[in-house]
This record gives sequence, structure tokens and C-alpha cells, in this order.
Amino acid sequence: MMLEGVRLMAVGMFTVFAFLILLVGLIKLSAVFFDANAHWLSEDEPVGADGSNDDAEIAVAIVLAEAKRRGRRV
Repeated sequence: MMLEGVRLMAVGMFTVFAFLILLVGLIKLSAVFFDANAHWLSEDEPVGADGSNDDAEIAVAIVLAEAKRRGRRV
């Protein structure tokens, strides 16, 4: 009975260890794949007509819209 418990423990530990090794291998393989194909996934930042980034303009628009929603003057 004790030997069966040890055998079951060994099989379970081997199964978990094999799964973790497989998981690490797949993660490394996906990292290599995505590094090689990063040019497909790159997103260019939105740039305005004058070549500037629109983040500041968007922030001002959000602040003004929120102020109008709350009924405040800016």
C-alpha cells in the first residue's frame, strides 16, 4: 500500500514537471515567433496633419466634455 502511494506520487510529480517543461518551451517558442514577426504587430501612434501627436488635444477635449456634462464653466 505504501509502495503504491509512492508510485502514484512519483507519477503525479513527473506529470506536473513534464507539463511545466512543455509550458516553458511553448512560451519561449512564442516569444521567438513574436520577436521575428513584430513588424506585423507594430501599431504606429496617431499623428496629426502637422506631424504632432494628438494626445494633448484629446486630453483637453475630454476635460471640456466632462466639465460640460457636470454643468461647469471652464
